[in-house]
Amino acid sequence: MEDPKTDLDVDALVSGLEPFGGDEAERRAVARHARDLADSGRYADNAGIDLTAEHVAVQLADAPEGGPADRWNWWIGSLEFAYGGYAEFQLRRFG
Repeated sequence: MEDPKTDLDVDALVSGLEPFGGDEAERRAVARHARDLADSGRYADNAGIDLTAEHVAVQLADAPEGGPADRWNWWIGSLEFAYGGYAEFQLRRFG
C-alpha cells in the first residue's frame, strides 16, 4: 500500500489556494496543516479518499466565504462534526 504522506504536494496546495486570497504565509500555514492531516491518515480512514492538494482545494471551495485559513477551519469544523477527532487540525495562528 502506498504511503499517504506522498500524496499531498504542499507546493501544489499553496498554489491551489491562491484563488481564495490571503498571503503566502497564510497559504503555507494551511498547506502545513493539510500535510499534517494527510500524514495522520485520519481523513483517508474516515472518508476513504487520499488527501491530495486538489482534493483540499475542492473542499475549501465549498466554504461560504473567507480566505484560506477561514475556509480550512470551516472544513475542519465540518469534519469534526461528522467524524470527531479533527479539532487538532484547526488553524489557530499563521504568519
